[in-house]
Amino acid sequence: MNETTGTRDYDWWLLAIIAAICALGVVEIYSATHGSALVGMHTKQIRWLVIGFVLMFVLSRIDYHLIMDQAPVLYIVGISALVAVLLVGHTRFGAKRWIPVLGEFLQVSELVKLIIIIVLARFFAEVRTDELSLQDLIKAGLLVGIPLVLILKQPDLGTALVLMPMLIVGAFLAGLQWRHAAVIILIGVLMLPVGWHFLKPYQKERVTSFLHPEEDAKGSGYQVLQSKIAVGSGGFWGKGFGNGSQNQLGYIPVRYSDFIMSAWAEEQGFKGVLLALGLYMALLLRLVQNAQRAKDRAGMFLVMGVTAALGFHVLVNVAMVIGAMPVTGIPLPLMSYGGSATLFVFLAIGLVMNVRLRRFVN
Repeated sequence: MNETTGTRDYDWWLLAIIAAICALGVVEIYSATHGSALVGMHTKQIRWLVIGFVLMFVLSRIDYHLIMDQAPVLYIVGISALVAVLLVGHTRFGAKRWIPVLGEFLQVSELVKLIIIIVLARFFAEVRTDELSLQDLIKAGLLVGIPLVLILKQPDLGTALVLMPMLIVGAFLAGLQWRHAAVIILIGVLMLPVGWHFLKPYQKERVTSFLHPEEDAKGSGYQVLQSKIAVGSGGFWGKGFGNGSQNQLGYIPVRYSDFIMSAWAEEQGFKGVLLALGLYMALLLRLVQNAQRAKDRAGMFLVMGVTAALGFHVLVNVAMVIGAMPVTGIPLPLMSYGGSATLFVFLAIGLVMNVRLRRFVN
């Protein structure tokens, strides 16, 4: 296989969109933290962004076929890492999700999401029929099910849920039969009571507070209520940079991370939200375009796996901050503060660039 062409073949429009989203995130992280004990977090985020950009370009130069050839090894490494986290991981906020790496804490499940994208892309690309058989669907479900259970054990419901749209989108594109889909939906509905039984008490509170947050306004419903107050108070034009009372006085929970859209909406208003959502829409459409231009099924499944993951992140996070979905701790890609989450997005985009660079290679 020939070597890729030069830098002109990168998707520079996609990179421009990503840079714009990153800029919004850095600005709002600064606004949310500059007058508090968390001052300086925006500089840490810039560092993660720089590292992410470098890793993205490095990964884009390694032929994605070579990466997918190592999918079984990567899968074993990912599962082993998740087991190691449960055994010796670092605990914060009652969850054991991190391992120390070079003085920082790495959230292993974020990188496992990347591995699952690669594993599923290889699996579905090797299905050579127009319709996905029930046997293949079960195999794909098991590939996702094992890491999903291990992530739930941490516990990390949000990250575990992200694996599902990767599976669903991949199965649909591989030829999922509607009767199989109906059976899966029915099983899922029947399993809801069982799933409820295994949820942690605080996770159950999040679900019930989502339905009736006003019943425990100072407890489990606090996050949702304060977020909705911030979003509503921004109006159309917003209160201006650094002037959001909910944001500056610290009423918005984790306003630099999971609820950064609440802080952004309060200070920049509906126009600012439209700008941010417009950029995310452009990002997802650009990813779909790259999937359509992939030279083979493997590349298409790889890019659509990335699209499914990022699209789910945006959908759930935005719905969460306006109280339309329970709080699950899913960050907003490239805007929310976080090293592991940021690196996942850039590595995922690196895979997309990888596929794009080789779309004309023989």
